[in-house]
Amino acid sequence: MALAGASAAHADTVRDYQYWLTDYGFTTAWNTSKGKGVTVAVIDTGVNGNVAELRGVVKGGTDVSGLGTPDGQTPVGDDDTHGTMVASLLAGRGTGAGNGVIGVAPEADLLAVSVAFGTDTGATKSNDDQIAEAVRWAVDNGADIINMSLTRNTPDWPESWDDAFMYAFENDVVVVAAAGNRGSGTSQVGAPATIPGVLAVAGVDREQNASLDASSQGITLAVAAPSEKLVGVLPDGSYAVWDGTSGAAPLVSGLVALIRSEYPDLDAANVIQRLIETADPHGHEVPSPLYGWGIIDPVPALTATVEPVTENPLGSLAEWITLHRRADAPVSTDPAEEQEIVPIADPPPPMDVDAQTLLPTPWTLAYITLPLSLVAGFGTLAALLGIGAARHTRRMARKHEL
Repeated sequence: MALAGASAAHADTVRDYQYWLTDYGFTTAWNTSKGKGVTVAVIDTGVNGNVAELRGVVKGGTDVSGLGTPDGQTPVGDDDTHGTMVASLLAGRGTGAGNGVIGVAPEADLLAVSVAFGTDTGATKSNDDQIAEAVRWAVDNGADIINMSLTRNTPDWPESWDDAFMYAFENDVVVVAAAGNRGSGTSQVGAPATIPGVLAVAGVDREQNASLDASSQGITLAVAAPSEKLVGVLPDGSYAVWDGTSGAAPLVSGLVALIRSEYPDLDAANVIQRLIETADPHGHEVPSPLYGWGIIDPVPALTATVEPVTENPLGSLAEWITLHRRADAPVSTDPAEEQEIVPIADPPPPMDVDAQTLLPTPWTLAYITLPLSLVAGFGTLAALLGIGAARHTRRMARKHEL
């Protein structure tokens, strides 16, 4: 949903939409750290660094699709607004005191890596090859963190990603990935958020409950962050509000940047440990397939005492490769089995209350209509059996009286 009339003159209203800054304590956390000295690579559809909020923020970039420009700042693909919105949530600088979108890490630097997903984009490389190349480029060009607001929509990933992600982990890079959205058909977490060691991000609504449409579930989730009613900057400089873990991921990447800036001597494993140990369980048993270790909590993430660890608490990709990539495993050559990587699409905006109907939805059919039908069916059967039993008892009683 675009903000009507959003422009520089109305930028002050945009800041009012950024509820997570105060509700989650980011504004307080900025007294400790704003992400200075940390570089985050945004592997997405390109970041327009010329919009007001991102001028001077993008310090380098590349295009791995063959469609963009060498600096990664030309939006590409079907959803060419995606990358700029993600970048603004992460490291936007605003447009003045209290105006414009400000990211949760407003002093971090960005690298823009443009990728184009899908089968009809005209990209010169496959989706899988683009990701592998993008991750390696980000590592080689100084990324401390990699943000990936995208999903393969399947839990598995190609072997080419093994080497690329291992390269990132071996070079002490924290990789953050969105879990995906049920509203877009991703009911369970998909790769890269399923890769051991990757920091997978789920989404919550304004009440900090797991989002029905703008999140997914899985055992690899690390933390949860806001994924509904997120405001970001479009490549033309206007503003939009959208839902999805595409926006939750950069909020987490930004918090990771605050931690890495405040604790420059911590390795990636202990940065992740600090993030998940200080997450708020919010009354839930964790780790959870809906919340991971809990909802991000920026202030304690920067100030609490956290016991150190010697390995990544989110698992080891190297061990996974040893267990699952066997030399004698069959290799499919059927193109039909290749899965397409797509950016996490945003679910349609919620219907206006006045326009809602009583027609069933897939969710109500699955979780309300069918269960109620079963309960009603069993209740009717039980009632019939009870009536039959009562009649039988009365007949027997009359026989005994005779």
